Amino acid sequence: MTGTDSWPAVVGYHRERLLGWAVMAKKAVRKTAGRTTRKIAGKAVATEKTARAGTGLRRPEATDRSGKTAVAAPREVGAAELQRLKLLYDISETLSRSMALEDVAEPVLEALADTMGMSRGTLTLLNRQSGEILIEAAHGLSTEQLRRGRYRLGEGVTGKVVETGQPAIIPKISEDPMFLDRTKARRKIPREDVSFICVPIKLGNEVYGALSVDRLYTGDVELQEDVRLLGTIASMIAQAAKMRQAMREERERLEAENVRLRAQLRERWRPANIVGRSNAMQEVYDLVAQVARSKATVLIRGESGTGKELVAHALHASSLRADSPFIKVNCAALPETILESELFGHEKGAFTGAVRDRQGRFELANGGTIFLDEIGDFSPTSQIKLLRVLQEREFERVGGSESIRVNVRIVAATNRDLEALILESKFREDLYYRLNVFPIFLPPLRERRSDVPLLIDHFLAKCSRENHKKVTRISTPAIDMLMSYHWPGNVRELENTIERAVLMAEGEVIRSTHLPPTLQIATPLGMDRESAQSLADRAADFEREMMVDALKASRGNMAKAARSLKTTERIFTYKARKYGIESRRFKT
Repeated sequence: MTGTDSWPAVVGYHRERLLGWAVMAKKAVRKTAGRTTRKIAGKAVATEKTARAGTGLRRPEATDRSGKTAVAAPREVGAAELQRLKLLYDISETLSRSMALEDVAEPVLEALADTMGMSRGTLTLLNRQSGEILIEAAHGLSTEQLRRGRYRLGEGVTGKVVETGQPAIIPKISEDPMFLDRTKARRKIPREDVSFICVPIKLGNEVYGALSVDRLYTGDVELQEDVRLLGTIASMIAQAAKMRQAMREERERLEAENVRLRAQLRERWRPANIVGRSNAMQEVYDLVAQVARSKATVLIRGESGTGKELVAHALHASSLRADSPFIKVNCAALPETILESELFGHEKGAFTGAVRDRQGRFELANGGTIFLDEIGDFSPTSQIKLLRVLQEREFERVGGSESIRVNVRIVAATNRDLEALILESKFREDLYYRLNVFPIFLPPLRERRSDVPLLIDHFLAKCSRENHKKVTRISTPAIDMLMSYHWPGNVRELENTIERAVLMAEGEVIRSTHLPPTLQIATPLGMDRESAQSLADRAADFEREMMVDALKASRGNMAKAARSLKTTERIFTYKARKYGIESRRFKT
């Protein structure tokens, strides 16, 4: 049989073998029955002769071709042969019902345990991509032992069998160093009494795995018979093993492809205006990707300065309304007296100063997106009017009676605890449920510290460009201060801090002295913030910082670094040893 055989051919092949084994079984039965009959007749004759001669009974004997006398045991030999044939017949029956290895492996191992007295057995498959050999099915092993059963090509007996394609017999596992017992299943039994047999599962020259069994040592002759039997069984299940290996490799390929495509999708949907690669921000990007192309109402929640407006922009830019208007409304900045007019517009003469008709923000956003920032600061009266717009997508202008329908997507944001406001009757519960269709929570900067260096680089380049300065980097102590600060103002505070430092910097480097006083008290991570430093300590820190920056600029050249600080190489080397600075760390 070859790997290209079709299903009908495979089934037909096994049916032909099955019929052949059935005929062999019948012949064996007839042969055994004939021998038994002749044996009984011989015993009767011998008994008669013994009775006549008055001697004791003698065991029947047979003479072989060499003339030597040997004791015949046709009954026992015939029974063992029948048992093996019955095992092959049962396995063939199992294969005729299913060629899936997951359906075949356990019944085969169970049959081996019943027929051969196998105490443990494994069916392993080779992963051609990784070169690992893993246990696919087992008998007599626990889940933990199954997990340990991993081999490389050429490693141990199993690895050697899969690598060479040749069977292996270990009469006593205690005497062979090649036997690794990777599963640790034989530690509590006398190893000198255990034999290990392993045969390859292959089609042609292609090896797909191995079939192995443990059994009590009963002699080398029986082990050779077991090898032949296991080899036959391995050839019978080789097609199923090949299919299982192909399915596993295809599944692994698809899983890897899925991971790669998901990563590409995340890169594609990561908004260009938002900086951050932490897990917390990746969850935000995933949510944006899921809801962007829908028309669902989105509620963005998070502390002040976390970037809620940027997420609203990303939602609009990634939506089907990207070419339509994006209208922003800061609800907290508008007085209640004019908020209704700003949102819904007014008719001419509706109130003093209304000299002409005016479109509201909802009309201006028709076909696009309206962003309602600080929605938690809406007054109760405005909440009622907004609720109708959310429900019906229609409203009337101030002073008008005609209903105006709009096709607009609503994105709202707040840093308030809306649930607490509901309990205090300051925010309508029905409005809350209308807004909270798809919530997105933005993490504070203190919960995404891995993004701080990325944000620092982004704001440093931006502020340097906008302020026409050539500040290119930040010193290590300054970075330590930025990393250790808790950032109550989140990303907005970090941006303002970097802009101030860029303006304060006199050269190309931002130092710790250029940071605002609120960060000056912050010490590097892992140190006590309240511990005070002496003047000498602060001066030493500043000197060390300058030396490190000079070495970075000179790429570890001590002489060049000393000249940049206008000192001698001898003094620079002395102070470098004093502060524990190693110049080779800065060489490229």
